Amino acid sequence: MSSPDPQVRAARNKSTSRPPRGPVVAVTGAASGVGALLTERLAASEEVKQVVAIDERRGECAEAEWHILDVRDPAIADRLRGADVVVHLALDLDLETDAAARTAYNVRGTQTVLTAAAAAGVHRVVLCTSTMVYGALPDNELPLSEDAELRATAEATGVGDLLEIERLARRAPRAHPGLNVTVVRPAVLVGGTDTALTRYFESPRLLVVAGSRPAWQFCHVDDLCSALEYAVLEKVDGELAVGCDGWLEQEEVEELSGIRRMELPSAVALGAAARLHRIGLTPSPAGDLAYTMHPWVVSGSRLHDAGWRPAYTNEEVLAQLLDEVSGRHTVAGRRLGRKDATAAGAAGATVALLGAAAVVRRARKARRRI
Repeated sequence: MSSPDPQVRAARNKSTSRPPRGPVVAVTGAASGVGALLTERLAASEEVKQVVAIDERRGECAEAEWHILDVRDPAIADRLRGADVVVHLALDLDLETDAAARTAYNVRGTQTVLTAAAAAGVHRVVLCTSTMVYGALPDNELPLSEDAELRATAEATGVGDLLEIERLARRAPRAHPGLNVTVVRPAVLVGGTDTALTRYFESPRLLVVAGSRPAWQFCHVDDLCSALEYAVLEKVDGELAVGCDGWLEQEEVEELSGIRRMELPSAVALGAAARLHRIGLTPSPAGDLAYTMHPWVVSGSRLHDAGWRPAYTNEEVLAQLLDEVSGRHTVAGRRLGRKDATAAGAAGATVALLGAAAVVRRARKARRRI
């Protein structure tokens, strides 16, 4: 019996072949922000078999399998059965959220997801924190290696939560043998985000603390999503820093932004920030200032060694950030309406901390009227 024609044999081989089985990936916080972008990206990937989307409301990705629940609900374990990888992005980092409530949600949510993933037989969990966990310190190397000690404190917005999540990540593989945990740490995240660091660029002047050495490294949300996809597909693991290559000095930021600086002595800046936060006039504690004073740039070598490259430069991301915040007015981290901003400007509030004086005066007048 003669063998089939080579073209027929090739056609038969093609018809019986199957694409490689990709992972089933569950994404928490899938309805908005980075979670929504990652869900769409993974759902479109030929290397992912299925996406399970988990959030307290349904998102827009029709290709995902949706489950509506709070990540703190132990019932999430049932929704994770059959998943190979979980990407936990259900975090509350809103500046206006009560700090105690924010911590309760972030820490309890992460604990529940890690425990549920282990119970459901998931073999990998990907967590997302921030390069802020390295701490902004005057003696930091430029850049820091990913293995550098995490020297941040809980004094900046949300950083205490992120440090606790890092601790849970280190402990989880010991508590749940067989569960691997990858932590992705983005630099200053830009792309529809609202943080104390993005609000820095909403001020009429850029606050510079005398004697400080700022260095700015950004991360576009698209680059974060591509790095998370690398982790999902197990192209890289461990603790990963993600951001643009290199960094911008403060003078470069001022030149590119066209926003002039106002320089203040350290004692004045930190003291005013602490007082304004203590009396409830600003959402940002004094600890946030450290991240505009000292370097916390990272190398991102692990992702680079795995073949990943950022699609954006620091200059490009800064330009997008400036476009996003155009028309917004922030004083000492507190976002103002147009009328408030005009009054602050008339009072000589050309820099965040000094500008808060106008807000303080108005608050005092309001209290006297009561």
